[in-house]
Amino acid sequence: MRLIKKISGKILHRITKIISVIMDSLIHLIENLVLFVGSFFKGCLALISMGGCLFFLLFANLAFRILMSPVGLSTVLFLLSFLIFGGKFASYLKYLKYITTEFLYNTANYLMDQENYKYKAFNEYKADYKKAEEDRIREQQQRYYQQQREWEERFKHQWYYQNYQSGQSSGGYGQGRYGHDFINSNVEFKNKYERCCDIIGVAYDADKSQIKSAYRKKAKEYHPDLSKIPNATKIFQEITAAYEFLNDKNIQLYKNK
Repeated sequence: MRLIKKISGKILHRITKIISVIMDSLIHLIENLVLFVGSFFKGCLALISMGGCLFFLLFANLAFRILMSPVGLSTVLFLLSFLIFGGKFASYLKYLKYITTEFLYNTANYLMDQENYKYKAFNEYKADYKKAEEDRIREQQQRYYQQQREWEERFKHQWYYQNYQSGQSSGGYGQGRYGHDFINSNVEFKNKYERCCDIIGVAYDADKSQIKSAYRKKAKEYHPDLSKIPNATKIFQEITAAYEFLNDKNIQLYKNK
């Protein structure tokens, strides 16, 4: 009986590897197709912007015929839908692959070696994945609030500025300890704010809507689920951290300087 379980475990382990390879291939295919469709629509928009009225006059008739054709209209709608939902579908497949393969691998290992492996039900992996996502979001939020508290702590004492002004009027350029603290924190805040704007790709005087629009574009370009760039995850984290820093309070602080 033990031998049968061991053989069954090895077979299940091999089957799981095959499933993992198939799902990885499917995920990569969908991600590449999303990138291709996105590039196609970007190219069309670029042509329209460069060609202007001339492009419209030359290709308006062709575009009209495509949209009036049931096949053409269906194709365009399908591509747009795929562009919108393809990334989400790829993310869902990654989730499905994780819980399925982890469950099968665990079951295979349990069959081969019950002494060193504990059997886990399928729903436990769903809970593990959900908990990992919640921990990641919680950590991101804690980092944001901690960062915000640090900056608010530096700028909440208005008398720093008053001390700095009094240092100027007495002939010194903010010679007091708190004057220096204000100057240093002020410069540090300004440098970090402008560095975050550079990461997002917006002007330093951009408003919240411009920052949000630029962030969405950058996040989509470097999202680990869609981008093939080796360090996409790191870049995506930097973009997210920069966007978190460019909140309403910090935008107002920067504009008031």
